[in-house]
Formats: sequence, C-alpha cells, structure tokens
Amino acid sequence: MKAGLHPTYQTATAVCACGNTFTVGSTKGNLKVDVCAKCHPFYTGQQRILDTAGRVERFRRRFNIADTDAGAEEA
Repeated sequence: MKAGLHPTYQTATAVCACGNTFTVGSTKGNLKVDVCAKCHPFYTGQQRILDTAGRVERFRRRFNIADTDAGAEEA
C-alpha cells in the first residue's frame, strides 16, 4: 500500500444539540450533531414533529376526516 494514503483515525468528541457529549472514532476532530440516542424520538419514546408549512396539520385533518366518514357509513 502507498504510505500516507489513508487519513488518520482519531478519537473525537461529539456534541449534540441537547447538550449531551460523547466520544466517537472519526477522521475529523470534533463533531456537532443534531440528535443523539439521548434525545432521538425513536430511543426516548417521545414524538417531536417539526411542522414545515402546516404539512402535519393538513395530514391530521385529512386523517380525522377519513375516520369520521368511515364511522358515519358504518352507522
């Protein structure tokens, strides 16, 4: 293999937006991440929805309308 071809692999500190810090292996020095296992909804069981231009609200309205129509047809 050629010498000096691969980047150096080092221990890096990752800082999450929630304030959690942990060490990982990386070719970069320090990392900033948006979510980690401490604040990610999949691991915490909490649902956080970032609503972009009302898309979630429109989906919920459609879903609720479909449920009420289906219930009215059965009765």
